[in-house]
Amino acid sequence: MNQVNVGIVGTGIYLPKGRMSAKDISDQTKGIWSEQAVIDKLGIREKVVPGDLASDGTQEMGALAALDALKNTGMNPLEIDVILSVTEEWKEYPLTTSALYIQDRIGAVNAWGIDVQNRCCTTVSAMKMAKDMLVADDEIHVILVVGGYRNLDFVDYTDKDMSMMYNLGAGGGAILLKKNYGKNLLLGSHVIGDGSLSRTAGVEIGGLCNPITLANVDEAKKSLRLLDPVKMKNRLNEVSMPNWYRCIDESLRKSNLTRKDIDYLDILHIKRSGHEGMLAELGLKPEQSIYLENYGHIGQIDQILSLHLALQSGQVKNGSVVCMLAAGIGYVWAANIIKWG
Repeated sequence: MNQVNVGIVGTGIYLPKGRMSAKDISDQTKGIWSEQAVIDKLGIREKVVPGDLASDGTQEMGALAALDALKNTGMNPLEIDVILSVTEEWKEYPLTTSALYIQDRIGAVNAWGIDVQNRCCTTVSAMKMAKDMLVADDEIHVILVVGGYRNLDFVDYTDKDMSMMYNLGAGGGAILLKKNYGKNLLLGSHVIGDGSLSRTAGVEIGGLCNPITLANVDEAKKSLRLLDPVKMKNRLNEVSMPNWYRCIDESLRKSNLTRKDIDYLDILHIKRSGHEGMLAELGLKPEQSIYLENYGHIGQIDQILSLHLALQSGQVKNGSVVCMLAAGIGYVWAANIIKWG
């Protein structure tokens, strides 16, 4: 039996037109963070923010990114067999299935779909799932990984514990994967979970345990919080970077590669010192990554956006080894390796 390979056909992006500057963020913190500190420490010059809800809901942004991917690749939507939606749980209507909304919007009538959730790790995790499905199932040939994100709606900028989430933005991304494509190969992936952190961050008001009432309705709209900031920060200081490097090293091992083979680090937006420190640790130059300081952190869309921009700029080209890197509250760390060309 011939070895099955899985390749990336192309990407699509949708970014709303709204922007929020470092000064805007500083103003929202009521001066706790200066504009310069927002730029230098948090690493945000400006971030993408949503506008009109008709086009900038999470499901619709995913659909618009999917349409962009179809346009960029010339693929017929009828070729898509499965849609793995990475759209965030914060969406136009709770308990609707985002994958099937997108299926209808793009005319992928032959596809079935399912929503997957891993917070800001979802795209990297879903790409591993997509590859495993393409390898395992003879009848699946093309999978669309797609979604939208706008968790910034819940951010309270006056909550100083939340500075790690002041960068949250909005947008949609899509990536098409095809069996035996023969190029742009998705190689090894590795994911690590730490459930001891599962309830250290989240939206506090609006679920079963703390439903929205007349008394808390205004607070509920801005209740994305660190539910246990001391536990979360202590545990992350202990395990986060080691887990990230383990994901990188294990995904490289599964790809028969080493750190010195990495040409481009496709990493989500994190604070500036963390980004620079990771490049140094991996022996990479600043131009071997894109720091998303002009976009903010669009959750699980970051990896698609970074790859999309790097292909446009020529930072990823024939022969480039790309390391996609993610982490999500819950807590999850993930990496995958792509050999472009």
